[in-house]
Amino acid sequence: MCELFAMCSRVPTSVGFSLQRLARRGGAEGPHRDGWGVAFYAERDALLLREPGAASESGLARYLEDHGPPSALVISHIRLATFGETALRNTQPFMRELGGHTHVFAHNGDLPGWEHGAQPASARFRPVGESDSEAAFCHLLTRMAKLWDRQREGVPLLAERLEAVAEFAATLRAIGIANFLYSDSDTLFVHAHHRIPDGTLQQPGLYLLQRSCEESVPDLADSGIRLHTVQQALTLVASAPLTDEAWCALEDGEVLAIQRGSVTSRSPG
Repeated sequence: MCELFAMCSRVPTSVGFSLQRLARRGGAEGPHRDGWGVAFYAERDALLLREPGAASESGLARYLEDHGPPSALVISHIRLATFGETALRNTQPFMRELGGHTHVFAHNGDLPGWEHGAQPASARFRPVGESDSEAAFCHLLTRMAKLWDRQREGVPLLAERLEAVAEFAATLRAIGIANFLYSDSDTLFVHAHHRIPDGTLQQPGLYLLQRSCEESVPDLADSGIRLHTVQQALTLVASAPLTDEAWCALEDGEVLAIQRGSVTSRSPG
């Protein structure tokens, strides 16, 4: 199965170390050789980079580990193909525009019956590739469009968006395995299910790590410059822990809403 990673922080930061650990599993320490991708958000837009090969063998992945842009929201995915050939069009994360915001989606699991790019009820969002994951993303955007289309400016209420994502997650759980990450640039939504990495069902499907700190700044008062201490909050999400720290296992079916580095809302499974 594929593996997921996301980072959401209050202040833009680098994720080079996390990407390095994830990339090792993309062919070197794991079987996920069928593609990799990462999206770096910059306010409402995002830089999306993808390759249909092993992350552990990618010069671009190595470059991003050292020179990736600081970001307050990052979503990454390494692929072990189940539905859809190994090609760029089937490589995650997937990205679309809705409501003047860039929406990004990455999925870990299998959704039998959607492997040929099941068409949503509306033709507004259509898969480019043949993966079940992209088809699911198009269905999600069709649901979310009902909220965003009535919003003349700004972002729909978080409670409404969380409810829509939770209902969508319940639909996917009835079909197959549905761990996923989804962001509309304002909020990172996380849905945890279960995994079958070696043919046996395992829980949890996702882990969470939260950090917070204050970064001291130099005293430049004598030069007439006043700097303030930076308060950082950061949340990491991954299919398997990337460090030796105490990662928290997410509940099966749980949906989280993460903003500015902190979990702000939860919807139980």
